[in-house]
Amino acid sequence: MEAFQAVDRIREALSGQLSGGVSPGSLMMAYVDWAFHLAQAPGKQMELGVKAGRKWQRLMAHLMASAMDPQAAPVITPLPGDRRFAGEAWAKPPFSWMSQAFLLQQQWLHNVTHEVPGVTKHHEDVVSFAAKQILDVCAPSNNPFTNPEVVARTWATGGMNLVKGWQNWLQDVVRQIRQEPPEGVEAFTPGRDAAVTPGKVIFRNHLIELIQYTPTTETVHPEPVLIVPAWIMKYYILDLSPENSLIRWLVAQGHTVFAISWRNPGAEDRDVTLEDYRRLGVMAALDEITRLMPDQKIHATGYCLGGTLLSIAAAAMAGKGDARLASLTLLAAQVDFAEPGELALFIDPSQLHLLESMMWNRGYLSADQMAGAFQLLRSNDLIWSRMVRDYMMGERTAMNDLMAWNADSTRMPYRMHAEYLRRLYLNNELSSGRFTAGGL
Repeated sequence: MEAFQAVDRIREALSGQLSGGVSPGSLMMAYVDWAFHLAQAPGKQMELGVKAGRKWQRLMAHLMASAMDPQAAPVITPLPGDRRFAGEAWAKPPFSWMSQAFLLQQQWLHNVTHEVPGVTKHHEDVVSFAAKQILDVCAPSNNPFTNPEVVARTWATGGMNLVKGWQNWLQDVVRQIRQEPPEGVEAFTPGRDAAVTPGKVIFRNHLIELIQYTPTTETVHPEPVLIVPAWIMKYYILDLSPENSLIRWLVAQGHTVFAISWRNPGAEDRDVTLEDYRRLGVMAALDEITRLMPDQKIHATGYCLGGTLLSIAAAAMAGKGDARLASLTLLAAQVDFAEPGELALFIDPSQLHLLESMMWNRGYLSADQMAGAFQLLRSNDLIWSRMVRDYMMGERTAMNDLMAWNADSTRMPYRMHAEYLRRLYLNNELSSGRFTAGGL
């Protein structure tokens, strides 16, 4: 049986490499659900026809109004957060015609993919998301001939912006082939430019290093602070540049701070479990702090996935009567996965099976596999706007400490991440009281 399952795993892993980690089965099931129910809904089809006619009339009215008055008001405005058409040039013909036509098409496409009777909510969200990604490829802002800012820059520089953009693209391709970090990351080297708050490693095991930061004040608060960061990224998210460091601020207020630095796992760690992360991570750190400061309770702070793990550990401690925690603070952490936001687009049995197969094949989930999903969720900001700026405008965005930290990512073991996604995201065992930790 295991040999047959291995064949399926290998096939799934190869498929995932070709599809960028997105399950074709998940997309197909969503599309079939939507297409079948739309084909069986003549009322919805008539509604879409009427709305298409109205949007066409609104576009024609704008074309005629702007032909007589270039300052004519638009008939539709971008959604909040959409800055693609914010420039003044987009408000004048012919570029205003393009942006208005695109935004009306985007609005109609939303109508097409929503409120189709009989379609499951998850499939509706997946189809809508996929349709939006396809439409965004065709946005006039992404075309050098229909983007007025690119046209103006090309005219002003005699086309040198496109030459520079071509050079930027070649540099990025070479860096990607060599698996090098983005340009400018070297200006934020940990220990020199970022993560410079003085500290020392006081404990280590197979999974963590525990760093202690000593207060810089004459008087010291008696109760220490433990920071549990996400293991998906490096620990110094809360200790970036000196002017952007929570840890530096805490020690300046007289707090003794401990922070966990997670191991960057390899294929040999494929069977490390979520329980191992709790036991060898949070609990091991608490035990060491208790050994050093035996009479003091601990203020625990969890960031992102670290906050979720800290919540699990705190619940298990409460079940055993362990009262070492003075307080629990969660930063951007999730404990109820009933509504996980846009990440739910990538969470269903088909998608999880694909991810598990990819992790099974390599023993871990790599940073590039994770980055693709997050970039798609904000494709306008993280993909298209960057391509326009870097490859069409010929500019480079200056690297900052947060961007450099984001590029310094880590891997996640196969078994742990599979448990995390299935037990928390898919089954929501934690908030429903079905999650077991430490035998409870």
